[in-house]
Amino acid sequence: MSVATHAHSTYAIHAGALRTPRDIEYDVIARITGRLHAHLPHVSGRVDASLAAVLNDNRRLWTAFASDLAHPDNSFDPGLRARLFYLAEFTLKHTADVLSGAASADVLAEINTAVMRGLRGQGAGA
Repeated sequence: MSVATHAHSTYAIHAGALRTPRDIEYDVIARITGRLHAHLPHVSGRVDASLAAVLNDNRRLWTAFASDLAHPDNSFDPGLRARLFYLAEFTLKHTADVLSGAASADVLAEINTAVMRGLRGQGAGA
């Protein structure tokens, strides 16, 4: 193993250890959102297997968010919890509409992007 490779692998281990749950949430949302964006130019009311897989991953993510938000030990402000829970409900319903061909996936990408901005502490105008 070269010195550079060893340094990189050592740094990567330590950098991973410094990641917060918020960083991990951001990365998961970013990956799914990137995959959603990759499909948007090609979506024409038809859902192929690849888009269905992305939508399913996004649905699982929002189901996990909803479960966490509904948990009594969640420390978020009650108003924020309610708004995010509503967003989760909307996202799950809209995903079903996209899968049935009745709606576009672009709204889901916009919602995820807004949540990513919130996780980074940026306002809606950022």
